[in-house]
Amino acid sequence: MSVIENMARQAGIAARTLRTLSPACRADALNRMAGKLIACKDEVLKANAADLADAENLTAAFQKRLKVDEKVFDYMVKRLNEAAALPDPVGRVLEERVMPSGLLVQRVAVPIGVLAMIYEARPNVTTDAAAVALKSGNAVILKGGSESLRTNLVLAEAMRSAAVEAGLPADAVQLIASTDRADVAELLKQDKYIDLVIPRGGKSLIKAIAEGTRIPVLKHYDGICHLFIAADADEKMAVDLTVNSKCQNVAVCNALETLLIERSVSDAFLQNIVDALKANNVEVRGCAELCRRTAGCVSASDSDWDTEYLSSILSVRLVSGIREAMEHIAEHGSGHTDGIVTTSQALADEFVANVDSASVLVNASTRLSGGGDYGLGAVVGISTDRLHARGPVGPTELCTYKWVAKGNGTLRK
Repeated sequence: MSVIENMARQAGIAARTLRTLSPACRADALNRMAGKLIACKDEVLKANAADLADAENLTAAFQKRLKVDEKVFDYMVKRLNEAAALPDPVGRVLEERVMPSGLLVQRVAVPIGVLAMIYEARPNVTTDAAAVALKSGNAVILKGGSESLRTNLVLAEAMRSAAVEAGLPADAVQLIASTDRADVAELLKQDKYIDLVIPRGGKSLIKAIAEGTRIPVLKHYDGICHLFIAADADEKMAVDLTVNSKCQNVAVCNALETLLIERSVSDAFLQNIVDALKANNVEVRGCAELCRRTAGCVSASDSDWDTEYLSSILSVRLVSGIREAMEHIAEHGSGHTDGIVTTSQALADEFVANVDSASVLVNASTRLSGGGDYGLGAVVGISTDRLHARGPVGPTELCTYKWVAKGNGTLRK
């Protein structure tokens, strides 16, 4: 038996114990993890500094995702405590009925079992994944990128230690400590023990994992997020939402990538939007009409409408109205997050009804489509799949269900 197969087997054993533990026990483990993290803060920051030193030739965006500063560290601790405080999702009765035979039939939430989390760069995924998995009664095997290995080793050891202190199996949280890509391939073969694979990273990583395993994969390919500004939109709100959606953090999946504006708005309004973006160092790639009506744009190519930049670039197109905006989103969107800015309830309702994305927002920044801002606490990612989870994936979404039927010697007639 290979090392990876043995890890998967041990995770399966741990999962059988986890599903029987009390909500208080799992919450205690998460709170202890937060405490252990605080106790080893200096070690975490030192390990991360070493990882960053080795990544100095990588892109600035990658280094930003890799870095653990005071803000990121505090975020990791906060997410663990928040997950501990969430309502426990395991054992919820999702539906219940009494049949004419007297049989009590219930559909009850239960853990999925064993999760494999494969991700790049961000060390905070290590703590978020452990928090969400354990809160939902699942065991988890973590495989982070080689660039963050030192940081992840410290984080994983702290969390395993806390889990054992709280009475959880040590193998409830495991980290693959090697940098050998063959270990990922081996992990993806463990369909006997692993119930769900969750990749988090670039499109090429997710595609390779989905094509390389028989295990179900929870996918998030692209975050090509749109914001449509209707002609009746409040101008200040529209500018503020555009800037926040794009600039609050350009390197994340719910950052704005394409802005759609109803062409009947004034030239002054269009120029205000372009100027606000330029003031935030955003390159505006506009359609031909926008370039004619404003200063400071460069011409967009056909490929821009299908690009997730994850950088300070925004494509902007003028459209005839909501119907053309929705058609553009249907053709070029990724089903992640799309929003409308309008003062019309009728337009908002039409947009919400017709745009088929995991998150649809009205008069709100696309940057709000996530676990924390939706009240879910820590999440393992944002799914653009339809089954079984869609949008932010928190503890509730990492449960499946089973049917429980209770009788009193009840027979089928």
